[in-house]
Amino acid sequence: MKNWLPFEWIVALRFLKEGRMQTAFIMGGIAIGVAVIVFMSELLIGLQGNFIKRVLTGQSHVQLLNQKEQARPLREQEAATIQAPVQRVRSIDQWQSVKKTLQAMHGVQVVTPTLSGAALLTRGGGSRSVSVVGVEAEDYFRIVAIPEKIVKGQPRLWASDILIGTDLASDLGVSLGDKVRLDTGNGSAMVLTVSGIFDLGSRGANQRTTFVSLRTVQSLLGLPGGATTLEVTVIDVWAAEDMARQMTRMTGIEADSWIHNNAQFFASISAQTTANTAIRFFVGLSVAFGIASVLVVSVVQKSREIGILRAMGITQGKILRVFLLQGGLLGLGGSLIGCSLGATGLLLWEHFARNPDGTPMWVLEFHTALFGGAVVLAMLTGLLSALAPALRAARLDPVIAIRA
Repeated sequence: MKNWLPFEWIVALRFLKEGRMQTAFIMGGIAIGVAVIVFMSELLIGLQGNFIKRVLTGQSHVQLLNQKEQARPLREQEAATIQAPVQRVRSIDQWQSVKKTLQAMHGVQVVTPTLSGAALLTRGGGSRSVSVVGVEAEDYFRIVAIPEKIVKGQPRLWASDILIGTDLASDLGVSLGDKVRLDTGNGSAMVLTVSGIFDLGSRGANQRTTFVSLRTVQSLLGLPGGATTLEVTVIDVWAAEDMARQMTRMTGIEADSWIHNNAQFFASISAQTTANTAIRFFVGLSVAFGIASVLVVSVVQKSREIGILRAMGITQGKILRVFLLQGGLLGLGGSLIGCSLGATGLLLWEHFARNPDGTPMWVLEFHTALFGGAVVLAMLTGLLSALAPALRAARLDPVIAIRA
């Protein structure tokens, strides 16, 4: 079987076979290191993906908002005391043309207007202060999947319809088809029909947030044709901050990305990534030193054999390749075992790590690129670790080596 193998492969495999104990220990160490890297990397990817899904499931990637009104003194006075003005609900100027500009940008998926304001929701003798959000249902539901969060009724937003949260419905004793009165601060009021009850996964949001059609809110707030916000989704969620800056430059309207609005969350994600990278580095470093130490010992043990091979005319290059092959084979074998161990650990984690309701914390996805990268990295680590012992073996003087 080995007759067809090159000389370097035959010698490298024989050296590894003769040092079975050393080979087994170093491959075990490599396997554990690769398993740790694979397990932690996949776990972090799943954790980040789950967090991002939860964060972005209820908001757009970029929001364009009107700038707040600021008071200015009538004349310049160094010690002037300026009182901040009350912020009125104002529409974005010519938002229709701004929307067209944004839709033409590369990387933009959905652009839709919304109009938000405060209102008092009343039914019988009960009332609650709520935030009423006017949306164009077809486009807005592509950003925030309200239909998936409906627990009763349907996500219908005709002119006289309203969607309310589960906690708000419980507080007011409201069910499907009931009539509620929506009063705004400017004296406008309207009777609406509850067409659907949703659960956004947050008690506060379920108590305060209501959805109606955009034209209904425009009529209630006295802003015909107006919109206070433009909600935008982009293809690359991690490029949202750069896209927001570009939108501000193009339109002159303040744009906030989900990254800016969730700065603490984004900082924690970055910290997790940095910690994972550091762990992988030190695990790889320990594996490299382990391979190098084993091969150094092998060079010392095989000095006589190396000297005989050199005396028989074997070149330094072939001796060098013998030990480089050992390092690469150790890295390859250990990484394959490590990937299997890591995958097994991930399956066990997914099986045993459960939410209180019995569902998995999150569904893990096995990324082929990660496993392939771990194998390649382990092989490269093995080759680099074997370089110094290989050079030492190749430079051995045959006469001195045979006498040793």
